[in-house]
Amino acid sequence: MGGYSVTVRRGPKVERSRFEDLASALDAIEQQGRALENDADAPALGGDLFRRFTPVQRVVARLELSGAARLQAGIDVRGDGSSEAWTGRVRRRVVHQRAEESAYDALRRAVA
Repeated sequence: MGGYSVTVRRGPKVERSRFEDLASALDAIEQQGRALENDADAPALGGDLFRRFTPVQRVVARLELSGAARLQAGIDVRGDGSSEAWTGRVRRRVVHQRAEESAYDALRRAVA
């Protein structure tokens, strides 16, 4: 069976959706990811005795794309509202953004 699956993880909540084509799945990731970016507001964690985690180091939501040909990629939304594209199943590799390219554009380029 073909198709693509999008899984959105935000804290303990997990939502799954299925799409027939890659373009629809990527559009859904961008729409949901941009909405999550606007709501991202994670405080810094840690302090004197423990390592300190700044908002940009905290992942507040993860949007995962899986599907044909063992595709595994997605977007991490950070605590400061920024996003980062990645690929890989076991080891995630960051997709470096080109000039004037959003994380969603970088994801589209990586999975195309």
